[in-house]
Amino acid sequence: MPATMTTISAITKELYEKDVREQLNNETVALTRVQKTSEGITSEVGGKYVTFPTHMSRNSGIGARNESEALPAAGNQGTAAARVGLKYLYGRVQLTGPTMELAKSNPQAFMSALDLEVNGLKTDLAKDLNRQVYGDTLGGVAVSSATYSTTNDIVVTHTTWIEEGMVVDVVTSAGVAIASGVTVTAVDTSTKTVTVDGSAISGSAGDLIVRKGNYGREWDGFGSIIKATGTLYNINPSTYPRWKSTVDSNSGTNRALSEGLMILMADNIRTKGGSVSLILQNLGVRRAYFNLLAQQRRYTNTQNFEGGFSGLAFTTDKGDIPVVADTDAPPNTQYYVNEKELKWYREGDWSFMDRDGSMWQRVVGYDAYEGTMFQYSELGTHRRNSHGVIQDLTEG
Repeated sequence: MPATMTTISAITKELYEKDVREQLNNETVALTRVQKTSEGITSEVGGKYVTFPTHMSRNSGIGARNESEALPAAGNQGTAAARVGLKYLYGRVQLTGPTMELAKSNPQAFMSALDLEVNGLKTDLAKDLNRQVYGDTLGGVAVSSATYSTTNDIVVTHTTWIEEGMVVDVVTSAGVAIASGVTVTAVDTSTKTVTVDGSAISGSAGDLIVRKGNYGREWDGFGSIIKATGTLYNINPSTYPRWKSTVDSNSGTNRALSEGLMILMADNIRTKGGSVSLILQNLGVRRAYFNLLAQQRRYTNTQNFEGGFSGLAFTTDKGDIPVVADTDAPPNTQYYVNEKELKWYREGDWSFMDRDGSMWQRVVGYDAYEGTMFQYSELGTHRRNSHGVIQDLTEG
């Protein structure tokens, strides 16, 4: 029996749908840690939002009195309702009609072409989602660091998340379009310069380069969660001061990493009732920590920690905290994370969109077919004040 669109759809779903889950688990650091915590992943979303109560203040009706004095006024526990909205994430792959015909005449050649495209999509989805762990809902893959005028070259704060070939929009921090649907043609990591095609553009420091159409639509990652300002999940820290992470910055001037800074951060989080289970940073800050231990003639070999990953250890009176490098972490920054207070909310795992009966849809007007993977999800935290960040660190 010759291959048909129905049999091809069944084969590709069987071969690849489960592999996407394994790829995401095995090839990312921050995302893997979220999955392996006691809270981990929940698919019990059941609607557009997830709502949970948060405990914000104690009963104030407590006091000591003399005989016959009025008792303290009755108080109550202060609570607020957090509301987490899901984000809608997609990845698309396309095969030409001649490639699909190979399924009939040369199945091995067809599967090789399919391997190239689908495995590439899996890797791209994994890397992009791990990037979003560190980002914010605005979705900037790069941020301009200076004014630029009538040019295609933009100097940015760092180039960790941007690559040649990305199709992007250049927008102001408020989302006003400067350039739409342009392609990144070059990334100079030494000068931190990004070049885009199209007409020359002008803008200011703080402008964002985002994947095309992504502005304001990505996960609320650490860039939104681990902050002392800004409303998160419908809760404003100006109204509820406990809804703040601990932030240690140096006004944009890099300073040396020290154990004193690290101990202070862990202590501040502990004072708020949190417990650091993981420290994340990029390779440069990891080198700075390694050099710090080496200078003090401390044991610097990597250790194997629970969960199947390794790193250096930061020793506190509450035990060792893994200090782990992630290539997707932004530069000059250390994140102090309470993994038990993070959760990956989603309605389901990555899946092929087949509501029309087949995962392969005809591209109108072309001899081609495309498949779409989707996931409705969001990264959430139950306790914003159980996380912290040290910024403006000198890398090793």
